[in-house]
Amino acid sequence: MSDNETSITSSKIRKPDWLRVKLPTGENYKKVRQLVDTHKLHTICESGNCPNMGECWGAGTATFMILGNVCTRSCQFCAVATGKPGAVDLSEPKNVAESVKLMGVKHCVITSVDRDDLKDGGADIWVATIRAIRKTSPETTLETLIPDFKGDWNNLQKIIDIKPEIVSHNLETVRRLTKEVRVQAKYDRSLEVLKRLKQGGCKTKSGIMLGLGETEEELIESLNDLRAVGCDVLTLGQYLQPTKNHLAVKEFITPETFEKYRLMGIEKGFRFVESGPLVRSSYHAEKHLF
Repeated sequence: MSDNETSITSSKIRKPDWLRVKLPTGENYKKVRQLVDTHKLHTICESGNCPNMGECWGAGTATFMILGNVCTRSCQFCAVATGKPGAVDLSEPKNVAESVKLMGVKHCVITSVDRDDLKDGGADIWVATIRAIRKTSPETTLETLIPDFKGDWNNLQKIIDIKPEIVSHNLETVRRLTKEVRVQAKYDRSLEVLKRLKQGGCKTKSGIMLGLGETEEELIESLNDLRAVGCDVLTLGQYLQPTKNHLAVKEFITPETFEKYRLMGIEKGFRFVESGPLVRSSYHAEKHLF
């Protein structure tokens, strides 16, 4: 579900036909593709090999990853490298803002690696990036897919204070599987992040990957937990194994089941629910503004 998760699976279970991806097409996609290639711009859409890249770029949405490409955490679903990150690039906010302007992005999604090595968890670069984009592209709306900042609420407050149009933090999986899937993360801490964001006046969003061995009852519990902290938008998508060293897919969820869960989410009070095998955190992000 995370935008850092690759879309190519090496699972031993045969991938079903409904996970086949159409090649990106469309004039707007071609225009953006040329800009990205010419100016050597970096988006997580490309590096994550997202199946929805053509559709999102065609709608004027793109996702950028900040704070480098090495993560301090070792989540077992994510293809981003784990290790000791390099120094913070202080020119990154300006560079991302220039990319957003060049690409003509109407709705910008920003995500990041976890930077547990930094005292501020990277919050200051988050704030600087948002400010830079607003300065150069004032009409562009923003969604931030943030980490948990290790529960340092002063750092989270910096995001709340700058008020992106929507703030996302992914639960990723059900309570029972959290320790195995997310390792250094905590289920209740993620709920607390979303609760504090909501209390701070933010529009909130979260996502869960399916196919890791969760039961329907466990998923329902997680949906209830998200609604209990006021989460507004929900994304549900199929987990796909990035490499043989990552967690294997336990089950491929059918499109019919995803639709069942979509309706369930709407009934529980989420304002928007994106639910499908190829759904990722930023899928249809531009539609989640309200």
